[in-house]
Amino acid sequence: MVVYTKSMGLFGMNTFEVDVETDIAGGMAVFDIVGLPDASVKESRDRVRSAIRNSGFSFPLKKITVNLAPANVKKAGSVYDLPILVSILLSAGEINADLSDSAFIGELSLSGEVRAVNGVLPMTIQAMEKGFKRFFVPAENAAEGAVIKGIDIIPVSDIKTLAAQLNGKLPIIPAKADSIGRKPCVFDVDFSDVKGQYEAKRALEIAAGGGHNILLIGSPGSGKSMLAKRLPSILPDMTFEEMIETTKIHSIAGLLAPGSPVISHRPFRFPHHTVSAAGLAGGGSIPRPGEISLAHNGVLFLDELAEFKKNTLEILRQPLEDGKVTISRVNANLTYPCSVMLITAMNPCPCGYYGHPSRECTCSKKAISQYLSRVSGPLLDRIDIHIEVPPVEFNHLSSSENTETSKEIKKRVDRVRQIQNHRFRKTSISCNAKITPALLQKMCPMDDKAKNVIGNAFDKLGLSARAYDKVLKIARTIADFDESEIIGSQHILEAVQYRSLDRKYWR
Repeated sequence: MVVYTKSMGLFGMNTFEVDVETDIAGGMAVFDIVGLPDASVKESRDRVRSAIRNSGFSFPLKKITVNLAPANVKKAGSVYDLPILVSILLSAGEINADLSDSAFIGELSLSGEVRAVNGVLPMTIQAMEKGFKRFFVPAENAAEGAVIKGIDIIPVSDIKTLAAQLNGKLPIIPAKADSIGRKPCVFDVDFSDVKGQYEAKRALEIAAGGGHNILLIGSPGSGKSMLAKRLPSILPDMTFEEMIETTKIHSIAGLLAPGSPVISHRPFRFPHHTVSAAGLAGGGSIPRPGEISLAHNGVLFLDELAEFKKNTLEILRQPLEDGKVTISRVNANLTYPCSVMLITAMNPCPCGYYGHPSRECTCSKKAISQYLSRVSGPLLDRIDIHIEVPPVEFNHLSSSENTETSKEIKKRVDRVRQIQNHRFRKTSISCNAKITPALLQKMCPMDDKAKNVIGNAFDKLGLSARAYDKVLKIARTIADFDESEIIGSQHILEAVQYRSLDRKYWR
């Protein structure tokens, strides 16, 4: 007789239902797993056999065939250990229960304990959508799955306890979701730590308000990294939908911290400049999310931008434009979301002192040109705001003047985001930086003087069509800070300043 249990599979961001079909027949004692399993799934045979014996149950010495359906979809990982074990115990009569409304995932230890697995959140969502009432998961993953309403998440710590629960000897108590997402995040850094650099702070505030990408360029020690690392402290709070979407990616990557079942604050990823193209965009035989996807709904910070390999940087061009990255393999195409704020920082030349007011640059013109050319024009065009970070003056460093805290700046950013949420409430747009070309003119109305200013800037600076759009979006954000629905000439003038720096260095 064939016994059925249900499980969930994961490939990239795609989840699917898996039927675990087990047949125990007479004959030579053989344990086979079919249905396109990978090596880790085939190894389930040894884990399941040892877990059953070491938990005090009798392992059938017969011909056991386990089929993972659909058989045309690759099965990977150790999540099928638990459903395979449950189906064998059902066939052997060790468990007597109706499991038609239940699904199982979990990795087994040889002693019968159930270990945590990756991707529980997206698999829980799929189980709920498929109509399952109960989802049995490792106890360590229970808080993560319990975030989703509409399905009971049953924590499983070991096989003995699970069998006793299914046989009615112990009560089955679903896990309860922890309170998430509304606790204020305490940052170790604050904008009040930064002395001077008022123009750079203003640019970062505008970037945070509209979700704009930004480039910081300046000499060593001017505070570029210091400024960038304080940006998360002024970003608006995440919505529940953003939390779930971001957590799904980190769950798949196995990066959820113990005791933190949900990513409740915007991620801040800062890969080293030696990162590979696959590490940045994602990849592998079974493609995993890269740094740009792990920063989804948050910030990707690339420090020392010109030190990154050029082919690695060029990979970012399409994902920055589309908000998603597609990884193609022979057997499948996987798409991960990557709606990020890109922050980059770099020196203007190899020695770092080109354009410095007091220190002499030792680089030749050719060396400077080659250094800057590592950042291509098309990539630079996709960065909304370009701001120069000058050396900090002594009177600012030695000043005891109290500067604005991140909390004070965040209040203004939150107010601007509320304006945008109201403006885009009937669309899928989340902030000004994401305004589509079709809605640009409608969302960015200008007075006559502003139209003349941007027209003159377009001609004199030789702006591209993309740069024109960026200027309008930045001006829209600046106008929102002034609580003005109409974009004025002063807003355009400030926005143009943030798009003219590349003419100084990349002329």
